[in-house]
Amino acid sequence: MPQLTRREWLKAAAVAPAALASGGLLPPLAFAAPTADDIKAVVDKALGFLKTAQKEGGNFLDSPQAEPGLTALVAAALARNGVPADNPVVAKAVGFLEKNVKPDGGVYLKGLSNYMTSLAIVAFKEVNADRKYDKVIAAAGQYVKSLQYADGLTEADASFGGAGYDKPGGRGGPDLSNTHFMVEALLAAGVSKDDPAVQRALRFVSRSQNLKSEFNDQAFAAKAGDADKGGFVYNLAAQNDPKSDKRSPEGGLRSEGGMTYAGLKSFLYAGVGKDDPRVKAAVEWVRKNYTVSANPGLKEKDSGLFYYYHTFAKAMDALGEDPFTDAKGVKHDWRQELFDELKKTQKP
Repeated sequence: MPQLTRREWLKAAAVAPAALASGGLLPPLAFAAPTADDIKAVVDKALGFLKTAQKEGGNFLDSPQAEPGLTALVAAALARNGVPADNPVVAKAVGFLEKNVKPDGGVYLKGLSNYMTSLAIVAFKEVNADRKYDKVIAAAGQYVKSLQYADGLTEADASFGGAGYDKPGGRGGPDLSNTHFMVEALLAAGVSKDDPAVQRALRFVSRSQNLKSEFNDQAFAAKAGDADKGGFVYNLAAQNDPKSDKRSPEGGLRSEGGMTYAGLKSFLYAGVGKDDPRVKAAVEWVRKNYTVSANPGLKEKDSGLFYYYHTFAKAMDALGEDPFTDAKGVKHDWRQELFDELKKTQKP
């Protein structure tokens, strides 16, 4: 089986349990569309497919590049949408995660340990009604903290506070994608919003925004044109690569939809107020680029689309603006619009 990219396995996980996108760490509002019956119909069909797709060991793919992150995404989505923890699909998936808990607290097979462990924390939290996984979650949280770029760095270092695929010094450097999953996982693990690890991460998140401010000293932020201002970028290192396809016409970096919602989500989850200039700028970018049919800021319409849906839904849920008004004054029932778009992708 060919190796899956980070975004491909996120897409694979998002397609089946489509209703995951109707809620994040916060419960859906009582009046929010779609209805419980709408969601149940989609989830039931997804569950039927997942029964046939699940491997005997509880995982959903054999590729170490997708596991146990993919299995964690599926388990969390089903549990969040009403499938009980003792359902065979959920129970086998969680069992697979348990088998991959390492002595260092991480949950991974080979590589991508930040993604894998962060997603596993969220999954364990969703099935932890009896507090069975308290110690596992706490240890995993400590492991994720160990992956943060902090030791030996000062706040002046652009990498400070970020997270990459694995421990610093391994594959690649820190990026916003790994960092926003880390922030969500730490908060799901019960880490305080005031914890130094969370606050360091917010420093990196702030530097990933196309907004020159007291929080962002990166050169690319000062070059943000009107189309990019307030949005977020994936990798700060791209500003040093003149051949990067992430460069903007102004010489800065292009804002991307999936990353902008990832940054906004991180701010809101970690308690940054809606009146904060960083949040205001991000929401303004969202108003100008609101859509549920593409990942704005990317050249290919469907590039990273299901990743985009994942961060879009959680950020919008945390923002709590129902309906959401775009820059043209059009009001959107974003939950229903997103659900309808996702439902169309579900196969018979």
